[in-house]
Amino acid sequence: MIEWSDTDVIMRDTVREFIDKEIRPHLDVLERGEMSPYPLARKLFSEFGLDAMAAEAVKTMLDKQRAKETAVAAGATATDKVSHEGGGLGDIGAQASMAAVMVSELAGVSIGLLSTIGVSLGLGAATIMSRGTLAQKERWLPELMTLDKIAAWAITEPDAGSDAFGGMKTTVKRSGDGDGAYILNGQKTFITNGPEAGILIVYAKLDDGSGIDRRDRPVLTFVLDAGMPGLTQGKAFKKMGMMSSPTGELFFDNVRLTPDRLLGETESHTGGDGRDSARASFAAERVGVALMSLGIINECHRLCLDYAKTRTLWGKQISTFQLIQLKLAKMEIARINVQNMVFQTLERLKHGSLPSLSEASAIKLYSSEAATEVAMEAVQLFGGNGYMAEYRVEQLARDAKSLMIYAGSNEVQVTHIAKGLLAG
Repeated sequence: MIEWSDTDVIMRDTVREFIDKEIRPHLDVLERGEMSPYPLARKLFSEFGLDAMAAEAVKTMLDKQRAKETAVAAGATATDKVSHEGGGLGDIGAQASMAAVMVSELAGVSIGLLSTIGVSLGLGAATIMSRGTLAQKERWLPELMTLDKIAAWAITEPDAGSDAFGGMKTTVKRSGDGDGAYILNGQKTFITNGPEAGILIVYAKLDDGSGIDRRDRPVLTFVLDAGMPGLTQGKAFKKMGMMSSPTGELFFDNVRLTPDRLLGETESHTGGDGRDSARASFAAERVGVALMSLGIINECHRLCLDYAKTRTLWGKQISTFQLIQLKLAKMEIARINVQNMVFQTLERLKHGSLPSLSEASAIKLYSSEAATEVAMEAVQLFGGNGYMAEYRVEQLARDAKSLMIYAGSNEVQVTHIAKGLLAG
């Protein structure tokens, strides 16, 4: 894949029409937090039929899993009756490029709006999909995949940050009442959708009194519903960027969790403990940063080209000045490089291959730095106007900077990249 297909271009143009009509007119109130992003997200899904497609995909997936479990219960092996196809929501390879187009277009206008959708589906629903039992999928996925409900994915803590697992202090203890329940205590922070989420995926250390060092204790993953006794969802933070995405704290004060809220309903999950599902999510999230970076670079590129052709200085268009041309050329180089990273990933996805964690970290590191550099140069190219919110490159610069921290700080990406190289 070296260029967007004709179908992708049609999708891009259609998404742009929706953005111009439904999102751009509301950008100021979205950025000020005066307008919730969720109705817009649902309108997007409805406009493009994504809600109906998601509902049908979930139904098909659940039907296949029920048939598989029925066959196994009847004495057949899993492969006797059921195909291996569609391990998640079916083969998404053919649809991946169209989804990438939509993500990058949204990122160039409101990365916060995109983040609310991406975290709810790509982290929240995906974790239930990969680790949940059939009953758990039936319980939570239908409303999540259609955005009828929004999910939060809670792993980060105030004193942990990039040391997400080792520094984790949120704990669960067995209640001791004989009913298999757990008691959850602790705090999470910087949680996207945290203030408004109806469903929350929470990672916590098991405190079983075994004397194992806290850093090495098993990590369990639970699903909570908003309004549960002992759960407090804090107010949205004021942030530098991604301001249209509600981000806040979660507090757990003796929250009682029945065993059916433990993903997989067993502490010894066949796919490993909660660390494993989180690491898989990290890789997908970091690849997603490349799509968001591409969207920001594309938008900065477009705005700067238009501005350079119309802004005059000393009686000349600034596009005739060599230093302005250098800025535009470097933006184009960044656009080509990040787009090529995206295309390579999409091509691998079509063939059933995903980047390793170290590869995803490399993609995230480069693309986020490129987007931030492009956005800051866009502000510089616009001069005094670039420092004014009216011209939008100011927002793009703030949003781009968040990508160097989002999904794990870039300093941590260096460590993952090096570990991958040295392990080979």
